[in-house]
Parts: sequence; structure tokens; C-alpha cells
Amino acid sequence: MNNKVKSILFVCLGNICRSPMAETIMAKVLDDADLSSTIHIDSAGIIDYHEGEKADIRMRQHAADHGYDILHRSRPVTEDDFYNFDLIVGMDRSNMEELERKRPADAKARLAMVAQYVTPPQPVPDPYYGGDAGFEFVITLLEEACQNILKMEVQ
Repeated sequence: MNNKVKSILFVCLGNICRSPMAETIMAKVLDDADLSSTIHIDSAGIIDYHEGEKADIRMRQHAADHGYDILHRSRPVTEDDFYNFDLIVGMDRSNMEELERKRPADAKARLAMVAQYVTPPQPVPDPYYGGDAGFEFVITLLEEACQNILKMEVQ
């Protein structure tokens, strides 16, 4: 039986910093592994406050400094996401609590927190109210997490 995931949804609070960055990094990781055509990835937010907006300009600038181009526009998590994705990855404990609350009982998606894919295990902090160092730290954590998701969940 093949338990490898074919679809991954990254989730943070507003879908304008952490989760679109994770989606963008994962897209590059999958592309580098020649798997981008076989694994579906997306990102979403717990709240719909920023729906339709581009990622935060600071996150896009820091992403660009690392060679990434965030194209995603914010959207909220929907009930369908729990049926359409194999793995839903939350950024922090609060995200996970909300995902557990929203998850239908018969949903197929497995929930996981980014913390289980980084060493030492730790949540991805929200850089929104912080400075440059916070955005850089998020990118560093997510690069490690996405490489480990590839190894542990996809390949």
C-alpha cells in the first residue's frame, strides 16, 4: 500500500506570510526533484480577512532575496480542502487547533504541524508584526521543512 501523499495544503492564519512561502518553497523542492507534475500543492488561511490579496510585501521581498517568487493569492481553508488534500500542514499550535476544529469527521486529510519536519521541532512563528529577522527565520525553517516533507511524505 502506498501511503505517499499526492497533495499538500499549507495553512497559516491569514495566508499572506508563512503558508504562501511554504507553498512556494515546496513548489521549488518538487520541481528540483522532478515531481511538480505529480504532487498538487496549495496554501490557505484560517481566516478570510486577506482573501484575494497577494502575500505580504515584506514576505515577497525576502522571498525574492532567496530566489523565490510568491504568486499565490490568499484564500481561506474550506471544508472541501479536508477531502481534496492528503496532507494539511499547519504552521503553529493555534493553526492546528483551528484545523482540528474545522476538520469533518470523515475527512481524508491527515493533519501535521511543520514542527515535526524541522530540527529541533518548533512551530513557524508569524513574522507579520516583527522585523526582517523574523521573515528570514521563517524562510530558513520552511526550507528545511519542505526538504523533509519531500523525504518523509512524498518520496
